[in-house]
Amino acid sequence: MSSISSRKKMFAGIAFAAVAALPLAACSSSDSAGSSSETKTAVAKPVARINALSGESTAIALDKGFTDALTSLKLEPGVVGTAKLEDGSLIFPITGGNVTYFKPGTVKPYVIGQVQHEGSGLKLTAGGIQVQLTNFNVDPGISRVYGDVTVNGKTVVRNAFLFQLRGATLKPLQVEGETAILEGTKVFISPVAAGLLNETYGTDAVTDKLLVGVAKITVNTTPAK
Repeated sequence: MSSISSRKKMFAGIAFAAVAALPLAACSSSDSAGSSSETKTAVAKPVARINALSGESTAIALDKGFTDALTSLKLEPGVVGTAKLEDGSLIFPITGGNVTYFKPGTVKPYVIGQVQHEGSGLKLTAGGIQVQLTNFNVDPGISRVYGDVTVNGKTVVRNAFLFQLRGATLKPLQVEGETAILEGTKVFISPVAAGLLNETYGTDAVTDKLLVGVAKITVNTTPAK
């Protein structure tokens, strides 16, 4: 029990330090580009704007390298709350947020907003220790996913930087009836989450180069009534 407690305290320190550093990261070298982006955003016309997300989901088609890594570490994956694991994909229902999409090349970033997934998440279990990553909040503007972390049912940190997004492979916006689809963004483990898993399970095999999978965000284009 003391080992688990020390691991919790160590990760909490790492995670809180990382979260505290976010405003500085947002104002670093990318900020000068962000200033011009804000100017462009003011004059650029959005292709789509969804101000009240409700319904549909974010699905992550799991990469074989990720599942192989879990197997090698003897980690058993599972889902929390309303999440599902079907046909090799993790599926998290969308519970709120907003998204504005611009034509690629007109502004940077060309997808801004938040996509929230309250009440669902991913769990990893090994050696009597279970880590849960839940309540994901996707921020496409800065290519990050935040969420809450528990170890054996006890909260370690809230709103931690858990996954990083790389959108170079993002496909153009698709519209099908009353739904819009953003597909192709790669999802990687964040340095914070890698530190958590390594500390908790006594390994150094997890890095921020570990590709979790490819995301597909499907949202309603009309607000729920």
